[in-house]
Amino acid sequence: MTRAAGFVLLAAAIAQAQVPLGLDAYIPAPENNPLSIEKIALGRKLFFDKRLSRDGSIACASCHDPNLAFSDARPVALGIAGRKGTRRSPRIANRAYGKSFFWDGRAATLEEQVGGPIANPLEMDLPVAEAASRVNLSETELRRALASYVRTILAGDSPYDRFVAGDRTALNAQAQEGLKIFRGKGGCIACHLGPNLTDESFHNTGVGAGDEGRAKWSGRPEDTAAFKTPSLRDVASTPPYMHDGSVATLEDVVEHYNRGGRANPYLDSELHRLQLTDAEKRALVAFLKSLSGTIREGSL
Repeated sequence: MTRAAGFVLLAAAIAQAQVPLGLDAYIPAPENNPLSIEKIALGRKLFFDKRLSRDGSIACASCHDPNLAFSDARPVALGIAGRKGTRRSPRIANRAYGKSFFWDGRAATLEEQVGGPIANPLEMDLPVAEAASRVNLSETELRRALASYVRTILAGDSPYDRFVAGDRTALNAQAQEGLKIFRGKGGCIACHLGPNLTDESFHNTGVGAGDEGRAKWSGRPEDTAAFKTPSLRDVASTPPYMHDGSVATLEDVVEHYNRGGRANPYLDSELHRLQLTDAEKRALVAFLKSLSGTIREGSL
């Protein structure tokens, strides 16, 4: 299976398309911000432009490094003047298919989301309108260009993709066993489902209980300390893990869920002790590593 075919599989599956569309496969965009080559190119320049931060020291790419699956290696985001954020920089590949944005889902669109880190005093600390004026754009133009670029950041063509497309040699025996555990005994697929390996919903797994999480925006007590299920694509490339970066390795992540999470009044009902053997844990980690593939960005 070719790399191009891997992206066809991913994009077609997510978009529920019926025909292969090549590398210019369907990428959803709102009617008021259709994708264009020019807008994507502008958004890419802005993504790396440090003028969007108050002191000119960081850009969007400072926390979403293309060499680290568009995340970073820190437990929490690091802003201007070394200011520490409160949450992990999430991977942003395949966000074109997202339903809401940020760990707590407070942004409904990418156009809304891209302004958040710019304005956040712990990150880039600059009003979005002021950032736009620095680069001779309107705020709307800035938001639309950045959102357009982010929509082109696509992850696919992993060994897992090739395996489900019919190449039975793409996963070794241990990773295949891990896939069975992922879908079965481990119950991972309850939240990490579909071609993007996320239900786009919010769950309390017993991590970061001091953070309101989704409840701050939903107003629902049952959403306390609930955070969005991250996509598992390229997950092995970007430790540490969880919304607060408090879990160091994939092995530690598996052990956290094997214990049934951490007890609290709002723990998600899907979590329970898994009683995985050591061999099963290793197999599950091997499968998670098979989710790393190719990340493409900046083009239709």
